[in-house]
Amino acid sequence: MQKGVVAAGHPLTAEAAAEILSEGGNAFDAALAGLAMATIVEPVLASLGGGGFLMAKPAGGDAALYDFFVETPLKRRAADETALLAILADFGPATQEFHIGLGASATPGMAQGIAEIHGALCTRPLSQLFEHAIAAGRQGFPLSAFQAYLFQVVAPILTASESAASVFAPNGKLLGEGDRFENPGAAESLALLAEEGPRPFAEGEIAQAIAEQSAAEGGHLALEDLRSYQVARRKPLLWRHRGAELALNPPPAASGALIAYGLAALEAGGDGPANSLVLYRALCATNQARQSHGAELGDLLQSGKLKDEIASLKGHKPAYRGTTHISVIDAAGNAAAVTVSNGEGNGHMVGEHGFMLNNMLGEEDLVGTEGWCEGTRLSSMMAPTVIMGADGSVAALGTGGSNRIRTAVLQVALNLIERSMSLEDAVSAPRMHVEKCGTLSFEPGIGGIEQAVAEAEDVKPWPAPNLFFGGVHAAKLDADSTLEGAGDPRRGGASIVV
Repeated sequence: MQKGVVAAGHPLTAEAAAEILSEGGNAFDAALAGLAMATIVEPVLASLGGGGFLMAKPAGGDAALYDFFVETPLKRRAADETALLAILADFGPATQEFHIGLGASATPGMAQGIAEIHGALCTRPLSQLFEHAIAAGRQGFPLSAFQAYLFQVVAPILTASESAASVFAPNGKLLGEGDRFENPGAAESLALLAEEGPRPFAEGEIAQAIAEQSAAEGGHLALEDLRSYQVARRKPLLWRHRGAELALNPPPAASGALIAYGLAALEAGGDGPANSLVLYRALCATNQARQSHGAELGDLLQSGKLKDEIASLKGHKPAYRGTTHISVIDAAGNAAAVTVSNGEGNGHMVGEHGFMLNNMLGEEDLVGTEGWCEGTRLSSMMAPTVIMGADGSVAALGTGGSNRIRTAVLQVALNLIERSMSLEDAVSAPRMHVEKCGTLSFEPGIGGIEQAVAEAEDVKPWPAPNLFFGGVHAAKLDADSTLEGAGDPRRGGASIVV
């Protein structure tokens, strides 16, 4: 008898979660096991110094959103005392400016989020859930091709300090594909979390190390920031489309309302499955809705509630940074979709504890004295989503991909709901994306793309599927109890059915 399915951004992440399913743990147990492993094997994207979201749908119960994303510091340090350094990340064809340093770090929520989720939804002790992650950190593992690529992209961050270089470039050279990566400090931090819960991260030795480092090296964070952090349990934004119901990330996150807006725009475009032109116009309309902050939503909205949801985003600048995702569904029908981010990291390890704090305050829109308000949960484009199909099926999905997150999730959801694709086909199908500047980017193989190209202000065709378009990792329990998983090959994804 099958016990469950997991999809994730790294084979070892998927294996850690699958092992818990095979031992009889539920989807939420498995998701935390995978999340712990991700902090070890996907360190650019997942860290105890970051945060994220879990969309949880217990079998027979209502969906709930656990928000453990980062929060702005309670008190801003003077600009001339703040450490911020601009660096260029090298993506090959293009570069992007990021800001790092202690002044770029917001209050992390990862440890508190894990503890909250564990207490509410899990059945196995954290020591069991973290066992494989702790072993991987202590013993090491070969660096995957995708993680090695990310190391190269953010090399200036991973070598910005002696503490970071000692972990990511231990012999004076950045680790590459196949090299053995070890992080015993991160393993010990996970062991401490398993043994003592979040207290060490809120007021104990790790919190003290964060506060002392911040005070000494130009950061905003103080012990009170860490002590006062609270996980928020929110009601999801529920949206119906073609008979299915989607549980979406609600405000202050921006993603859910904008995905729902895109679905509303598609429904206004006709009754049949959306063609490329209708989808292109819906993506353009969603961009306009985001830019208007709810002020000019037009007549496409089919729900006054959604109008309120989008209007509530006014003043919230969403974080777009590097993310990874894990989806798990067990045979009982429990569904977990968890998306996390550390930005790219601030370039400094926290003492000997094996992790960097995030650099979320290094977003272009947030840098500067007017960029952020004190003591506020940051908005995000992360979009962990659960789809309850009209036929009784359940799917969990989400993605990394910066501002392409909402368009990737929207298109995979459409493939499942409107086109009745298998999960693997829905994830691997070619995607498009429309930037707010009007540029239409698209992968090869999209039928009827010519009409959208003719209407677009600017066009960028991609020669092959690319991680630019996200990495949707999805799990599904079909109406006949068959389990499906799909790890997106664009971002080194893996899936396992057990």
